[in-house]
Amino acid sequence: MINDLTVGHPLKLIVGFAIPLLLGNLFMQLYQISDMIIVGHLISVNALAAIGASAPIYMVFLMIAFGFTGGLTVITAQRFGAHDEDGVRTSVFHCLLASLVLSVVLTCGLIVFLKPLLHLTNIPPELFEDAYKFMYVMCLSTVMIILFNLLSGFIRALGDSKTPLYFLIFCSLINIVLNFTFINYCGWGVVGSAMGTLVSNLLSVIICFIYMWHKFPLLRLQKDFMHYDFAVMREHLNIAFPMAMQFSILSFSIMIIQSVCNSFGPDVIAAVAAAFRIEQFATQPLLALGLAMATFSAQNWGAHLLSRIRRGVKYAFVISTVISICGFFVMRKIGADMIAVFVDTGNNSTGNDIAFIIEIGRQYLYISTMFYFFLGLIFVFRNTIQGMGKPILPLLSSITELCVRAFSAIYLAKVIGYRGIMYAGPLAWFAAGILVVCGYGYYIRKFSKNNPFRWKLGEVKQRLRINGPID
Repeated sequence: MINDLTVGHPLKLIVGFAIPLLLGNLFMQLYQISDMIIVGHLISVNALAAIGASAPIYMVFLMIAFGFTGGLTVITAQRFGAHDEDGVRTSVFHCLLASLVLSVVLTCGLIVFLKPLLHLTNIPPELFEDAYKFMYVMCLSTVMIILFNLLSGFIRALGDSKTPLYFLIFCSLINIVLNFTFINYCGWGVVGSAMGTLVSNLLSVIICFIYMWHKFPLLRLQKDFMHYDFAVMREHLNIAFPMAMQFSILSFSIMIIQSVCNSFGPDVIAAVAAAFRIEQFATQPLLALGLAMATFSAQNWGAHLLSRIRRGVKYAFVISTVISICGFFVMRKIGADMIAVFVDTGNNSTGNDIAFIIEIGRQYLYISTMFYFFLGLIFVFRNTIQGMGKPILPLLSSITELCVRAFSAIYLAKVIGYRGIMYAGPLAWFAAGILVVCGYGYYIRKFSKNNPFRWKLGEVKQRLRINGPID
């Protein structure tokens, strides 16, 4: 259902928009965690370590795609917020064109440079073959993942976060079933895990496209709007490229940490991979809130409602703080038990130290939970700024994260061993969180002073839409 986020109480709209996003992201994390549990139990801890050790490479390319498509659909949301239907249709065509080109480039790049990248991350020899097989199949699913993310982004740009939820649930459940089938019954090993992802995303793209075509006429491709316009494409790319760089920098920093982690052997790799998945699961409410703020701010920016964006940010900050506090206590209470789920404690034929793996994962979660507040700041303020079409500061914050993560992981790992890896992410959150908060304050003061008539006119138009013209 199309939803105009420029009208109504900001708190109600943000929470209502974020909840389906949260549920969708939880299902996505659920199938990723289930995949690792299936691999850890049905194959081996080493197979789990192989997937964990190679995943950051794929994440670099995948996050480029997510950032790129997310940047493209910011323009779509702004056009919708401005009630420019022709602009929405033109945006859809240019977004699809740019995404298809990116899909081909990323897929070819991954396939060509896969082996050198795996060697670059210091993957232990005993894990290399499984890591390569898993990654090669995942490369082939890149196009489907990009298209699915883009189609979901179109629907969210129109204020509908429920429909993408349904497709994510479908994709997640199908993925879990296929992974179990391919591994347990077909005996495909780690390749079965990757094949489950490929097939489930293919089915999701097909069904999502058919549904979108029938239920969202505004998003249909029409011949009158299928003309390439350099100025329009440049407008989209001016946001998409910096956001792609931002996401790639973040994932590249994670790859650096993984490279350092890989030097400590399979047990540490498996523990960190499991803890990282749990951390991603625990921080999904913060991520969903940030995604909601991106669409909320984009629509209201298109409608020239700056004061409404400020109100939304205040509500989001309070919600983020509450979520961070709850996450701190919950993860400290059940974190170690969740780590144990990833490994088969009753079958240890490969000689891995299961107790050591669980303890490392517990330590990782204990450290990261203390910094959830700063991660919440990043999600709220960085996504708000991105929705306003200002990608440079978010890019700078990502560079800050890269520098802090890389320095912390490399230096601290030498000083205090594998525990140094655990501090890299939290310290990066702290530095980047402070930066985006200060940057947001700077932008708001700047925009409030520049062309105040624009914001006043936006508020007048909003009142007319709500109350109708004055007789």
